[in-house]
Amino acid sequence: MYNLNYQADRPLDLIGVGRLCIDLNADQFNCPMEETSSFTKYVGGSPANISIGASRLGLKTGFIGKVSDDQMGRFIVNYLKNDHIDTTNVAIDKTGAVTGLAFTEIKSPEDCSILMYRDNVADLKLSTDNISEDYIKSSKVLLISGTALAASPSREAVFLALEHARKHGVVVVFDLDYRPYTWTSDKETATYYNLAAEKCEVIIGTREEFDMMEQFYTEKNTDKQTASKWFSHHAEIVVIKHGAEGSIAYTKDGESYTGGTFKTKVLKTFGAGDSYASAFIYGLMNKWDLPKAMEFGSASAAIVISRHSCSDAMPSVKEINKFIDHSKTNV
Repeated sequence: MYNLNYQADRPLDLIGVGRLCIDLNADQFNCPMEETSSFTKYVGGSPANISIGASRLGLKTGFIGKVSDDQMGRFIVNYLKNDHIDTTNVAIDKTGAVTGLAFTEIKSPEDCSILMYRDNVADLKLSTDNISEDYIKSSKVLLISGTALAASPSREAVFLALEHARKHGVVVVFDLDYRPYTWTSDKETATYYNLAAEKCEVIIGTREEFDMMEQFYTEKNTDKQTASKWFSHHAEIVVIKHGAEGSIAYTKDGESYTGGTFKTKVLKTFGAGDSYASAFIYGLMNKWDLPKAMEFGSASAAIVISRHSCSDAMPSVKEINKFIDHSKTNV
């Protein structure tokens, strides 16, 4: 059994830190972006989506980030507030930075891509001055993701947040969220990912993301070897995702659990990882056994990939339970 020691007296369940951006999802399906004529605007960014998903499930959630001083920045903050997410530690950039944009292309349910605009973005301007030790110690869980490590000063801000979390017994969840186009070199990426992962209790990523982190090895690790590496640091749980084949969760005491996927009408592939993470974290915080938490995460992912958005699509506990029950009665 895993051992995550949540501090019960904390007013917040989870604080997300990092990327806040805008998703512009294609309104035309089965269509290349060159022929797409309109897009619908949503709040995006992996830590933002996971935090929104956690809040929809009933967790008391806050966020540490930075947004542009314009209409897009205000749209993001207002969206978070409407989802009952504490925004007292979302700073407003004053340097003229802009909001990152992610345009999505839906050629088919299996062929989706994202075109990102990440130059001079506000979220990567998050600095150590924006990291409050008192705020971090007010939460049971700190959620970080890889994109915030891609550049300074955001990188240093995340590492300071990690130090505060470790000092005050805040459980840290690392959703790897590797986006190669935000980094300058593979070796730089792996170096900072590894330094951050060493400080985390829960690490969630795809097999390909873990391979990126292990590029310094001469031979490719198995899933079990990957998990064992992180158990030599602070990790209690390592989840390795294999797309449609499901996921495997390893625990520090040597156990492993395989999770499957649910059949659903797939509209697009993006959003699955964020929705899985939010529901899986919800299960962990309710001290569920891992198979149940993994099933809950997989059901949430199946719901989100059947819908147009990521953040707007994040389901409630009632929706997920209904989906699971329906799936089991229609096998």
